[in-house]
Amino acid sequence: MIVFAALGVGGTGAHAATDATDVSVVADALRESPVYVDPSMARVMSDTDADALAAKIEKADKPLFVAVLPGDFPTENLFRNLRTDTGVTGLYAIRLGSRFDAKADSSVMPNAAVRNLVTSVRGEDAVTQLNHFTDRALANVGGSAPSGWSEGDGVGTGALVGVGAVVVAGGAGAYALVRRNRRRREAERRAALDRLRVVVDEDITAFGEELDRLDFHPAEAGADDAMRADYERSLDAYDKAKSFMAAATRPEDVRGVTEALEDGRFSLAVLAARREGRPVPERRAPCFFDPRHGPSVADAAWTPAGGASREVPVCAADQVRLAEGTDPAVREVDTEYGRRPYWDAGPAYGPWAGGYFGGGILPGLLVGTVLGSMMAGPAYAADYGSGYGDFGGGGYEGGDVSGADFDSGDFGGGFDGGGGGDFGGGGDFGGGF
Repeated sequence: MIVFAALGVGGTGAHAATDATDVSVVADALRESPVYVDPSMARVMSDTDADALAAKIEKADKPLFVAVLPGDFPTENLFRNLRTDTGVTGLYAIRLGSRFDAKADSSVMPNAAVRNLVTSVRGEDAVTQLNHFTDRALANVGGSAPSGWSEGDGVGTGALVGVGAVVVAGGAGAYALVRRNRRRREAERRAALDRLRVVVDEDITAFGEELDRLDFHPAEAGADDAMRADYERSLDAYDKAKSFMAAATRPEDVRGVTEALEDGRFSLAVLAARREGRPVPERRAPCFFDPRHGPSVADAAWTPAGGASREVPVCAADQVRLAEGTDPAVREVDTEYGRRPYWDAGPAYGPWAGGYFGGGILPGLLVGTVLGSMMAGPAYAADYGSGYGDFGGGGYEGGDVSGADFDSGDFGGGFDGGGGGDFGGGGDFGGGF
């Protein structure tokens, strides 16, 4: 579940935020609706803006909540207490005056992912910030919205918690709940793989067309054993890619496909150099903007929207485009929000990108992007493509009622870390606001 708590600056006429009861009020409201605005904060977010944001979240069927509270709201243990009182696994984001922060259950979104998403919207006004954060979070978070939102019969999540306690008490009910969650996760994996299949099939087709255009014959004049070995490796890579994709059953299986394609394209680059009498190129990562461009020839400075500049590997054509101040030829993919660059398309594209770039280089390339934030957790470093985000380690549980049974460490630091409470300049958030 994604939970936003937007806290405004000061404000007159607000209820006094002086004790833990106020957190309970917010939690009760969030269980009923994804957006809560304190009455004193209408000047920060109007009813119209709040309703529009709530409608967006509910339409996406994602566990996302927003609350707008006065600036003097107590920050000590705020995230932890709000998560406890709400009782739902999710992502909790808070705006406090002009400051903004967020925390999440790691099963919903890795801590690094949350930090990067927060950084991407820093400095914006409240309504713009919350909408931008929502849009980017909805594109990446897993799980479903709490059922209480869709029932529309006045039965809030608070009532569902009580019902859930009774259900879990019975073995049959608990088993049914586990089965429902498992089916949901499997459905999410299948949907993600279906989206990936379209992109990977395009990649395989493009590589096959490169092989057709090659016009190399092992027995042609001038061909030597090294050239023939390069050619064989490229053909083997093509066959492997097709075979791996045909056998894929989970999104993380796609990594083997793009690894094969990357290897095949490098083999073709080596073969071309040998045929033309040029030095064999060094092994470099593919072009960052579109791996179908083939191996990169240099590193060039690139700055993603809302992010910091970094060096990325580029093909010759994109190197020229960047030098001339024009946009590179970016690989875009279909998402439920329209065509987007692959690094903004959600966690399913992690294995796809990982096969091309490998676990060592990709995190640095994608720092500050949506996909990079999803892959920045410890599980990615350990075994990229399994155990991170939506497709490993048990999957997302967003929207599930867990009560106070959650890892409090996910909600520590930031507000809770010393030096000024939750919104203090904790190291978790790059030196504070």
